[in-house]
Amino acid sequence: MKKIQIIPFLMILFLSFNTNAQVSSKKKSIDIKDYVLFGEKFSSTKVYSNKQMLKKYESLKKGDTIKAQFRSDIKEVCKKKGCWMSMDLADSKESFVRFKDYGFFVPLNADKQNAIVNGIAYIDVVSVDELRHYAKDGGKSQEEINEITKPKITYAFQATGVLIKK
Repeated sequence: MKKIQIIPFLMILFLSFNTNAQVSSKKKSIDIKDYVLFGEKFSSTKVYSNKQMLKKYESLKKGDTIKAQFRSDIKEVCKKKGCWMSMDLADSKESFVRFKDYGFFVPLNADKQNAIVNGIAYIDVVSVDELRHYAKDGGKSQEEINEITKPKITYAFQATGVLIKK
């Protein structure tokens, strides 16, 4: 008789663990209501972390592109128009994000906000003139701008849409 009572108990115990696992996995999904959309609407399907995205970038060569979505913190936004932003990647690296066809902008005060970008990742070589332009738009001093003397290889991203956490 005791064996029969143990089986229902074990089933209830198993089901409670299984339900808890399902609930915790749902917490990791992205709730679109927590974000404000800029640019084209997109569904966040396979969103990479900043560390996963850095690995994707490291596997690219100049000329390669990949469609991707990743989530990270915004390090800096163009202080003139909000026409570009840099996003934090792991190991003190960053991704420089521009917006497709200059079609939308993000808020000038979006620094330090969490964001999800959707678009194309690629490797880019940015000229000295362009780097100085971005430094000026980013509010850097003339002294800092003058220190830019070499082109820079960057992890670039052309976003079609951006979700910024409220």
